[in-house]
Amino acid sequence: MEIAERQTSKAAGWSRRTGAFAVVLLLSVLIGHRYDLVETPVFLWVLAIVALLAAFALLFAGFAFSRLWNFGDRGGRDLAVGALLALLVLAPYGVVAYQAATYPPLNDISTDLDDPPALAATRTGDMNMLSPPTPGEQRLQTETYSLVTGRSYDLPFDSVLQAVKTVLGRRDWQLAVPFPDASGQSEVTIDALAKSFVLSLPADVAIRVADDGDTVIVDMRSASRYGRYDLGDNAARIVDFLAELDQEVAGQVGVAPAE
Repeated sequence: MEIAERQTSKAAGWSRRTGAFAVVLLLSVLIGHRYDLVETPVFLWVLAIVALLAAFALLFAGFAFSRLWNFGDRGGRDLAVGALLALLVLAPYGVVAYQAATYPPLNDISTDLDDPPALAATRTGDMNMLSPPTPGEQRLQTETYSLVTGRSYDLPFDSVLQAVKTVLGRRDWQLAVPFPDASGQSEVTIDALAKSFVLSLPADVAIRVADDGDTVIVDMRSASRYGRYDLGDNAARIVDFLAELDQEVAGQVGVAPAE
């Protein structure tokens, strides 16, 4: 009686190699994009390729498992490693998919929906187009991001502008132009480029400081350059900045602002 020699599953080896390549490619493109070595459109395409590679790694792992189960092939370790690496890569995609299903399809958030602060940055053809919010988008923002509100301060115009400058200085945002001088002005808009925390996706930010005669009003706008969904990033950026601005103003004069 002759016993057949067990074969080594080629699919298991391909699962491990494909999964490992997906991990290396994901880490490389994340680091490259964060340090501006990879442009955002290329970055997004590479993310799609990484997801496809991880899916292939799982497919190879499934085929290898069927061979191991039915024919007793070798390669269980490679199969397990490949499947684990693929799942680790695909986990963030699952989180993003869940957030896209729960957050509204918005990528341009403003504290003033009727007259949003103007964004000075030039948008190219592959970026999101800037347009006034539709009534449906206004309703979605109001219902979802109730904390996104402007501020009104009973302070001198230059004092509020200085507080805005102080808070901006604590953030790693790139100013489009040097910070404006308040001398002889009653309204200024500060334009900056901000990036999301994890993926470093760019968003244009405008902070408008206006003196209406009785109070100084601060409005803010944040608009993602890419993607239909911002997953709450722009609203969180505005809420966090204005909350810190409240603290800065309160620390200077000991009064709370009106929303």
